[in-house]
Amino acid sequence: MNNNIKNMIITTATRRCCSSLVPRSSRLPLRTTTNNLRDLFLNTTTRKTQHLSTKRLRQGTLSPPRPVPDHILFPPYVNLNIPPGISSGPQLHDNYGIHCMRASGRLAAHVLQHAGTLVMPGITTDEIDQAVHQMIVANGAYPSPLGYGGFPKSVCTSVNECICHGIPDSRALEDGDIINIDVTVYLNGYHGDTSATFLCGEVDDEAKKLVQVTKESLDKAISICAPGVEFKKIGKTIHDHADRHHYGVVQQFVGHGVGRVFHSDPVILHFRNNDRGSMVLNQTFTIGSINPVMWDDNWTVVTEDGSWSAQFEHTLLITEDGVEILTQC
Repeated sequence: MNNNIKNMIITTATRRCCSSLVPRSSRLPLRTTTNNLRDLFLNTTTRKTQHLSTKRLRQGTLSPPRPVPDHILFPPYVNLNIPPGISSGPQLHDNYGIHCMRASGRLAAHVLQHAGTLVMPGITTDEIDQAVHQMIVANGAYPSPLGYGGFPKSVCTSVNECICHGIPDSRALEDGDIINIDVTVYLNGYHGDTSATFLCGEVDDEAKKLVQVTKESLDKAISICAPGVEFKKIGKTIHDHADRHHYGVVQQFVGHGVGRVFHSDPVILHFRNNDRGSMVLNQTFTIGSINPVMWDDNWTVVTEDGSWSAQFEHTLLITEDGVEILTQC
Protein backbone atom coordinates (compact mmCIF):
# COMPACT_ATOMS: atom_id res chain seq x y z
CA MET A 1 0.00 0.00 0.00
CA ASN A 2 1.16 3.55 -0.77
CA ASN A 3 2.72 4.98 2.39
CA ASN A 4 0.72 8.18 1.85
CA ILE A 5 -2.53 6.23 2.17
CA LYS A 6 -2.73 5.74 5.90
CA ASN A 7 -6.02 6.97 7.22
CA MET A 8 -9.73 6.99 6.60
CA ILE A 9 -11.70 10.06 7.48
CA ILE A 10 -15.39 9.83 8.22
CA THR A 11 -18.03 12.07 9.58
CA THR A 12 -20.42 10.39 11.91
CA ALA A 13 -23.78 11.64 13.06
CA THR A 14 -26.74 10.37 14.96
CA ARG A 15 -29.01 12.14 12.56
CA ARG A 16 -32.41 12.81 13.87
CA CYS A 17 -32.38 11.25 17.25
CA CYS A 18 -30.48 8.70 17.00
CA SER A 19 -32.47 11.63 15.35
CA SER A 20 -36.27 12.28 15.15
CA LEU A 21 -38.80 10.75 17.47
CA VAL A 22 -42.40 9.54 17.26
CA PRO A 23 -44.23 6.85 19.24
CA ARG A 24 -43.04 3.34 18.48
CA SER A 25 -46.59 2.52 17.43
CA SER A 26 -46.62 5.18 14.71
CA ARG A 27 -46.63 4.10 11.10
CA LEU A 28 -43.10 4.45 9.75
CA PRO A 29 -41.95 4.92 6.16
CA LEU A 30 -40.31 1.93 4.54
CA ARG A 31 -36.76 2.09 3.29
CA THR A 32 -36.84 3.62 -0.17
CA THR A 33 -34.57 4.16 -3.13
CA THR A 34 -34.26 7.78 -4.22
CA ASN A 35 -32.07 10.11 -6.22
CA ASN A 36 -33.26 13.14 -4.26
CA LEU A 37 -30.55 14.15 -1.81
CA ARG A 38 -33.05 16.10 0.27
CA ASP A 39 -34.95 12.83 0.82
CA LEU A 40 -31.81 10.78 1.40
CA PHE A 41 -29.77 12.56 4.04
CA LEU A 42 -31.80 11.71 7.10
CA ASN A 43 -31.80 8.92 9.56
CA THR A 44 -34.42 8.90 12.25
CA THR A 45 -35.70 6.99 15.23
CA THR A 46 -38.99 6.60 17.03
CA ARG A 47 -39.84 6.57 20.70
CA LYS A 48 -42.56 5.06 22.86
CA THR A 49 -43.44 8.43 24.40
CA GLN A 50 -43.35 11.49 22.20
CA HIS A 51 -42.46 15.10 22.82
CA LEU A 52 -44.97 17.23 20.95
CA SER A 53 -44.44 20.91 20.37
CA THR A 54 -47.41 22.87 21.66
CA LYS A 55 -46.63 25.55 19.10
CA ARG A 56 -45.76 24.14 15.70
CA LEU A 57 -43.00 25.67 13.61
CA ARG A 58 -43.94 28.13 10.92
CA GLN A 59 -41.81 29.58 8.17
CA GLY A 60 -40.42 33.00 8.94
CA THR A 61 -39.10 35.68 6.62
CA LEU A 62 -35.85 34.99 4.76
CA SER A 63 -33.13 37.57 4.37
CA PRO A 64 -31.06 37.57 1.15
CA PRO A 65 -28.13 35.13 0.84
CA ARG A 66 -24.98 36.57 2.32
CA PRO A 67 -22.07 37.44 0.02
CA VAL A 68 -18.74 35.62 0.02
CA PRO A 69 -15.60 37.52 -1.02
CA ASP A 70 -14.16 36.59 -4.41
CA HIS A 71 -10.76 35.66 -2.98
CA ILE A 72 -12.27 32.68 -1.13
CA LEU A 73 -12.31 29.34 -2.94
CA PHE A 74 -15.87 28.37 -3.91
CA PRO A 75 -17.01 24.73 -4.12
CA PRO A 76 -17.59 23.63 -7.72
CA TYR A 77 -21.36 23.24 -7.25
CA VAL A 78 -21.96 26.92 -6.49
CA ASN A 79 -23.93 28.74 -9.21
CA LEU A 80 -24.35 25.56 -11.27
CA ASN A 81 -28.04 25.30 -10.37
CA ILE A 82 -27.97 21.50 -10.41
CA PRO A 83 -29.81 19.24 -7.96
CA PRO A 84 -27.67 17.79 -5.17
CA GLY A 85 -26.67 14.15 -5.43
CA ILE A 86 -24.23 11.52 -4.24
CA SER A 87 -20.98 11.22 -6.18
CA SER A 88 -19.94 7.68 -6.94
CA GLY A 89 -16.83 6.14 -5.46
CA PRO A 90 -15.15 6.54 -2.07
CA GLN A 91 -13.01 9.54 -1.20
CA LEU A 92 -9.42 8.62 -0.34
CA HIS A 93 -6.86 11.07 1.00
CA ASP A 94 -3.08 11.32 0.98
CA ASN A 95 -1.14 13.04 3.77
CA TYR A 96 -1.87 16.48 2.36
CA GLY A 97 -5.57 15.65 2.19
CA ILE A 98 -5.53 14.50 5.80
CA HIS A 99 -3.84 17.76 6.79
CA CYS A 100 -6.57 19.72 4.99
CA MET A 101 -9.34 17.63 6.53
CA ARG A 102 -7.94 18.30 9.97
CA ALA A 103 -7.90 22.03 9.24
CA SER A 104 -11.46 22.13 7.90
CA GLY A 105 -12.72 19.94 10.74
CA ARG A 106 -11.04 22.13 13.34
CA LEU A 107 -12.56 25.29 11.85
CA ALA A 108 -16.02 23.72 11.67
CA ALA A 109 -15.74 22.71 15.33
CA HIS A 110 -14.84 26.23 16.45
CA VAL A 111 -17.62 27.76 14.37
CA LEU A 112 -20.15 25.34 15.87
CA GLN A 113 -18.89 26.04 19.37
CA HIS A 114 -19.35 29.78 18.80
CA ALA A 115 -22.81 29.28 17.32
CA GLY A 116 -23.83 27.30 20.38
CA THR A 117 -22.96 30.21 22.67
CA LEU A 118 -25.51 32.33 20.82
CA VAL A 119 -28.45 30.01 21.59
CA MET A 120 -30.80 31.85 23.93
CA PRO A 121 -34.43 32.94 23.93
CA GLY A 122 -35.02 35.85 21.57
CA ILE A 123 -32.23 35.28 19.06
CA THR A 124 -33.37 34.50 15.53
CA THR A 125 -31.96 31.66 13.48
CA ASP A 126 -31.08 34.26 10.84
CA GLU A 127 -28.84 35.98 13.39
CA ILE A 128 -27.13 32.64 14.05
CA ASP A 129 -26.65 32.24 10.30
CA GLN A 130 -25.10 35.70 10.11
CA ALA A 131 -22.63 34.92 12.88
CA VAL A 132 -21.71 31.55 11.37
CA HIS A 133 -21.26 33.08 7.92
CA GLN A 134 -19.05 35.88 9.18
CA MET A 135 -16.79 33.56 11.18
CA ILE A 136 -16.36 31.10 8.31
CA VAL A 137 -15.57 33.81 5.78
CA ALA A 138 -13.22 35.60 8.21
CA ASN A 139 -11.19 32.38 8.35
CA GLY A 140 -10.85 32.16 4.58
CA ALA A 141 -13.41 29.39 4.09
CA TYR A 142 -16.72 29.02 2.27
CA PRO A 143 -19.94 27.98 4.09
CA SER A 144 -20.67 24.71 2.26
CA PRO A 145 -24.49 24.79 2.43
CA LEU A 146 -24.71 28.18 0.70
CA GLY A 147 -25.80 27.59 -2.90
CA TYR A 148 -25.74 23.80 -2.55
CA GLY A 149 -28.67 22.67 -4.68
CA GLY A 150 -30.11 26.14 -4.23
CA PHE A 151 -29.90 26.21 -0.42
CA PRO A 152 -30.09 29.93 0.42
CA LYS A 153 -28.22 30.12 3.73
CA SER A 154 -24.82 29.35 5.26
CA VAL A 155 -25.88 26.93 8.00
CA CYS A 156 -28.79 24.59 8.77
CA THR A 157 -30.78 25.42 11.91
CA SER A 158 -33.36 22.77 12.81
CA VAL A 159 -35.63 23.67 15.72
CA ASN A 160 -37.79 21.25 17.75
CA GLU A 161 -39.74 19.07 15.27
CA CYS A 162 -37.55 20.08 12.31
CA ILE A 163 -35.75 16.88 11.33
CA CYS A 164 -33.11 18.53 9.15
CA HIS A 165 -32.16 21.21 6.64
CA GLY A 166 -33.92 24.00 8.50
CA ILE A 167 -33.38 27.31 6.71
CA PRO A 168 -32.47 30.18 9.06
CA ASP A 169 -35.13 32.89 9.08
CA SER A 170 -36.77 35.55 11.23
CA ARG A 171 -38.17 33.11 13.83
CA ALA A 172 -36.84 33.85 17.30
CA LEU A 173 -35.89 30.97 19.57
CA GLU A 174 -38.16 30.50 22.57
CA ASP A 175 -37.50 29.32 26.10
CA GLY A 176 -37.63 25.52 26.11
CA ASP A 177 -36.70 25.03 22.44
CA ILE A 178 -33.98 22.70 21.23
CA ILE A 179 -32.03 23.54 18.09
CA ASN A 180 -29.62 21.58 15.94
CA ILE A 181 -26.96 23.68 14.26
CA ASP A 182 -25.28 21.93 11.35
CA VAL A 183 -22.01 23.54 10.21
CA THR A 184 -19.98 22.58 7.16
CA VAL A 185 -17.02 24.61 5.94
CA TYR A 186 -15.11 24.36 2.66
CA LEU A 187 -11.48 25.20 3.38
CA ASN A 188 -8.66 24.70 0.88
CA GLY A 189 -10.85 22.39 -1.18
CA TYR A 190 -12.05 20.12 1.67
CA HIS A 191 -15.33 20.01 3.59
CA GLY A 192 -15.41 19.72 7.39
CA ASP A 193 -18.83 18.72 8.72
CA THR A 194 -20.24 18.76 12.25
CA SER A 195 -23.43 19.46 14.15
CA ALA A 196 -24.86 19.48 17.65
CA THR A 197 -28.19 20.03 19.34
CA PHE A 198 -28.35 22.83 21.89
CA LEU A 199 -30.84 23.60 24.67
CA CYS A 200 -32.48 27.03 24.70
CA GLY A 201 -33.27 28.33 28.15
CA GLU A 202 -35.18 26.01 30.51
CA VAL A 203 -35.78 22.76 28.62
CA ASP A 204 -37.98 20.00 30.04
CA ASP A 205 -36.63 16.62 31.07
CA GLU A 206 -38.08 14.76 28.09
CA ALA A 207 -36.31 17.00 25.61
CA LYS A 208 -33.10 16.75 27.60
CA LYS A 209 -33.34 12.96 27.49
CA LEU A 210 -33.83 13.08 23.72
CA VAL A 211 -30.67 15.13 23.30
CA GLN A 212 -28.71 12.97 25.74
CA VAL A 213 -29.60 9.66 24.07
CA THR A 214 -28.81 11.14 20.66
CA LYS A 215 -25.35 12.17 21.81
CA GLU A 216 -24.78 8.76 23.40
CA SER A 217 -25.69 7.09 20.11
CA LEU A 218 -23.05 9.14 18.31
CA ASP A 219 -20.40 8.35 20.92
CA LYS A 220 -21.12 4.63 20.75
CA ALA A 221 -21.02 4.66 16.94
CA ILE A 222 -17.67 6.45 16.99
CA SER A 223 -16.24 3.99 19.50
CA ILE A 224 -16.56 1.00 17.15
CA CYS A 225 -14.99 2.70 14.09
CA ALA A 226 -11.61 1.34 13.00
CA PRO A 227 -9.93 -0.03 9.87
CA GLY A 228 -11.71 -3.11 8.57
CA VAL A 229 -14.88 -2.61 10.61
CA GLU A 230 -18.01 -3.39 8.60
CA PHE A 231 -20.28 -0.45 7.96
CA LYS A 232 -23.28 -2.46 9.09
CA LYS A 233 -21.92 -2.44 12.64
CA ILE A 234 -22.61 1.30 12.76
CA GLY A 235 -26.30 0.66 12.17
CA LYS A 236 -26.41 -2.14 14.71
CA THR A 237 -24.72 0.01 17.35
CA ILE A 238 -27.18 2.87 16.89
CA HIS A 239 -30.18 0.56 16.66
CA ASP A 240 -29.20 -1.39 19.80
CA HIS A 241 -28.83 1.81 21.83
CA ALA A 242 -32.15 3.11 20.53
CA ASP A 243 -33.85 -0.12 21.57
CA ARG A 244 -32.45 0.12 25.10
CA HIS A 245 -34.16 3.50 25.46
CA HIS A 246 -37.37 2.44 23.73
CA TYR A 247 -36.60 4.14 20.45
CA GLY A 248 -37.09 2.63 17.02
CA VAL A 249 -34.92 3.51 14.02
CA VAL A 250 -36.52 4.62 10.76
CA GLN A 251 -34.92 2.91 7.78
CA GLN A 252 -35.48 5.57 5.15
CA PHE A 253 -32.44 7.80 5.43
CA VAL A 254 -28.67 7.39 5.31
CA GLY A 255 -25.20 8.79 5.87
CA HIS A 256 -22.72 9.62 3.10
CA GLY A 257 -19.14 10.26 2.10
CA VAL A 258 -17.46 13.63 2.72
CA GLY A 259 -14.12 15.24 1.88
CA ARG A 260 -13.21 16.99 -1.34
CA VAL A 261 -16.81 16.26 -2.33
CA PHE A 262 -19.64 17.35 -0.03
CA HIS A 263 -21.64 14.10 -0.43
CA SER A 264 -20.42 10.84 -1.94
CA ASP A 265 -20.26 7.09 -1.48
CA PRO A 266 -20.35 5.12 0.72
CA VAL A 267 -24.02 5.16 1.68
CA ILE A 268 -24.18 4.42 5.42
CA LEU A 269 -27.26 2.85 6.99
CA HIS A 270 -28.08 3.61 10.61
CA PHE A 271 -30.23 0.62 11.42
CA ARG A 272 -29.57 -3.13 11.53
CA ASN A 273 -28.75 -4.31 8.03
CA ASN A 274 -26.72 -6.83 6.06
CA ASP A 275 -25.16 -4.47 3.54
CA ARG A 276 -21.59 -5.26 2.54
CA GLY A 277 -18.59 -3.03 2.84
CA SER A 278 -15.93 -2.18 5.41
CA MET A 279 -14.03 0.91 6.47
CA VAL A 280 -10.78 1.33 4.58
CA LEU A 281 -7.84 3.57 5.23
CA ASN A 282 -8.21 7.12 3.91
CA GLN A 283 -11.95 6.99 3.21
CA THR A 284 -14.40 9.68 4.34
CA PHE A 285 -18.12 9.41 5.13
CA THR A 286 -20.89 10.49 7.52
CA ILE A 287 -23.15 8.38 9.67
CA GLY A 288 -26.24 9.38 11.58
CA SER A 289 -29.25 8.23 13.32
CA ILE A 290 -41.92 9.90 11.59
CA ASN A 291 -43.09 10.50 9.04
CA PRO A 292 -41.41 13.52 7.50
CA VAL A 293 -43.16 16.42 5.86
CA MET A 294 -41.24 18.77 3.55
CA TRP A 295 -42.13 22.44 3.49
CA ASP A 296 -42.58 24.19 0.18
CA ASP A 297 -39.03 25.57 0.40
CA ASN A 298 -37.99 22.05 -0.73
CA TRP A 299 -35.46 21.75 2.11
CA THR A 300 -37.02 21.99 5.55
CA VAL A 301 -38.19 18.56 6.78
CA VAL A 302 -40.38 18.31 9.89
CA THR A 303 -42.03 15.45 11.72
CA GLU A 304 -45.64 14.92 10.70
CA ASP A 305 -47.01 14.87 14.23
CA GLY A 306 -44.76 17.49 15.84
CA SER A 307 -42.43 15.07 17.64
CA TRP A 308 -39.12 16.72 18.42
CA SER A 309 -35.79 15.80 16.83
CA ALA A 310 -32.11 16.00 17.82
CA GLN A 311 -28.85 15.45 15.97
CA PHE A 312 -25.09 15.28 16.56
CA GLU A 313 -22.35 14.85 14.00
CA HIS A 314 -18.57 14.59 13.85
CA THR A 315 -15.92 14.21 11.21
CA LEU A 316 -13.64 11.32 12.11
CA LEU A 317 -10.23 10.17 10.97
CA ILE A 318 -9.79 6.41 10.91
CA THR A 319 -6.14 5.68 11.68
CA GLU A 320 -4.15 2.48 11.80
CA ASP A 321 -4.65 2.51 15.57
CA GLY A 322 -8.32 3.51 15.77
CA VAL A 323 -10.18 6.77 15.34
CA GLU A 324 -9.49 10.49 15.73
CA ILE A 325 -12.32 13.02 16.06
CA LEU A 326 -11.45 15.93 13.79
CA THR A 327 -14.37 18.19 14.61
CA GLN A 328 -13.83 18.89 18.27
CA CYS A 329 -12.19 21.89 19.89
